[in-house]
Amino acid sequence: MVGNTHPRNGKYLKADGVWGLLQNKGKMTVFSLCFLLCADVLDLALGYLTVTIEPLPPVVVGDTVTLKCNFKTDGRLREIVWYRVTDGGTIKQKIFTYDAMFNTNYSHMEDYRRREDLVYQSTVRLPEVRISDNGPYECHVGIYDRATREKVVLASGNIFLTVMSPPLSISVVAADTPAPFSRYQAQNFTLICIVSGGKPAPTVYFKRDGELIELIPWAQPSSGGKQAAAMRVPRGPQPLISRELDDTKLQKSLSLLDFDEKPARLFTEDPMRGYTPRAPRYEPSPATEIIPETVVSREFPRWVQSTDPLYYFHHTHIPLSDGTIEVRAMITWTLNPQLDNDALFSCEVKHPALSMPMQAEVTLEAPKGPKLIMTPTRAKVGDTVRIVVQGFQNEVFPEPLFTWTRVGGRLLDGSAEHDGKELILERVPPELNGSMYRCTAQNPLGSTDTHTRLIVFENPSMMKGTKNQNNAASFMETLGLMPAVLILTVTLEFT
Repeated sequence: MVGNTHPRNGKYLKADGVWGLLQNKGKMTVFSLCFLLCADVLDLALGYLTVTIEPLPPVVVGDTVTLKCNFKTDGRLREIVWYRVTDGGTIKQKIFTYDAMFNTNYSHMEDYRRREDLVYQSTVRLPEVRISDNGPYECHVGIYDRATREKVVLASGNIFLTVMSPPLSISVVAADTPAPFSRYQAQNFTLICIVSGGKPAPTVYFKRDGELIELIPWAQPSSGGKQAAAMRVPRGPQPLISRELDDTKLQKSLSLLDFDEKPARLFTEDPMRGYTPRAPRYEPSPATEIIPETVVSREFPRWVQSTDPLYYFHHTHIPLSDGTIEVRAMITWTLNPQLDNDALFSCEVKHPALSMPMQAEVTLEAPKGPKLIMTPTRAKVGDTVRIVVQGFQNEVFPEPLFTWTRVGGRLLDGSAEHDGKELILERVPPELNGSMYRCTAQNPLGSTDTHTRLIVFENPSMMKGTKNQNNAASFMETLGLMPAVLILTVTLEFT
C-alpha cells in the first residue's frame, strides 16, 4: 500500500502544487521532480487506506465488549472481515463479514466526513464474554483499486482482548492431616490456602489474629506438575525454634514415659492398674477407685518457645482446563500448641477483577470433650454395638485422629486398637458387660481421652432358644434310655 505525505493544512499534494514548490524553492533536480510526479499519479490511482482498532482495558467474565475498528480511506469500500486468532496465530476464525457487493446495509457502520477523507467504524459486539474469548482479534478492510475494479487494496489492524475471571472459591486446609499430637518434640505445621477459578493468578497473603504475617520465601523443588505433590510439604531441615530444656523439665518429661519409652497413660485410663499385686507402687486412691463414665484429659508438650516463629512461604500455580489458574499458597512454621491454640489464621486474596479482597479463615483448636453416642442404647447379648464420635464441645481444626482401645484388654476382634471415628462390636458376648472403651482424639495442637462403659443385658430370645435346646437334649436322652429299659425287662422275664 502506497501512501503520500500530507501537508499541515490537510490538503493533498497535487501536480500544480509541485510546480508551485519548484517556483518557490527554485532548487529542484530532475530526479526529485520525477519522483514527486510518480507518487502523485500513484496516489490518484490507488488511493490510501489506514486501519486501527481502539484499545480496550482488561474486561471481566460476563461483561459485554464492543470491538471498534476505525479505518480511513478516500476510495470505495469493498469488504470488512473480523477474525479471531487462535492456536498462537495458526488458525483464524471468521466472526463477522461485510461485503459491499451484496450488502448495502450500513447500519453496523458509522461514517462521517472529516476534511476530504471518509472515516468509517465497524463494530463487533461480544455479549457476556467468557474465558475462551480471551486472545487476539484482527480487522481486515479492503477497498477498490482506482485504476481497475478487479484489484482490491487491503489493510488490517489487531488487538488483544484480555478477559479476567475473579476467583470462585477460597479455602484453608492443613497439610498432612490427620496427624498425632507430639508431646515431647516440636513439629512443623503447614497451612494451605487454595484459590480456584482466577485469571490471572491472584495475590495471596496470610494474617494471624488480624495482623499481616511476615513471610520468608521458600524455594521448593518441582514435583513434576502433580497436584498431589503440592499438598505435601517436605520435612527436611528447617530453622526450628529453640526447644531448650532444663534438667527439671527433662526429668519431668522422662518421668511420663513407660519402661518402653512410650507416653504413659493417666491413672484414670486404666482403673484396675492400681490394684494389681505386680504394681505395689500404685496406692489405691479415690481418683482410681471411682471412675466416671466420661473422662477428659489434655496434655501439652514440656518444651518451651523462646523466640517468635519464622513463617516460610511457598506457592504453586496449577493451570486448569477452563483457562483459569488454581493457586496453592503455603506457610510453614514450627508449631507451639501453647501459643498457637485458639490462634486465628486468615488467607486473603487480591485480584484485579475483585472490588474487595476475598477471605477464608480458620482457628487452630485442639479437640475438647468428644461426644460419644452408642447404639443401641440398651445393648443385649448378640447385638452389634456401634460407638460413634458425634462431635466436640468446640470447633476442632485441623481434623483430629481417632484411636479406640479397650481398658484392661484387647478389642473384640483381638486387636490392640482401632483407628476411625466409629468402633463396631459385632455380636457382643455377655463377657463384655461392664467393659470400658477409650476414644483418643488428637491433632497437632493437643489430645483428649473420653471413656464410655458398655452395659450388656440378657437377651430373652437367646435364653428361650437355649432353654428349648436344653429341653430337646433332655428329651433325646429320655428316648435313648427307653430301649435300654425294654431290653432289661425282656432279659428279666427270660431268666
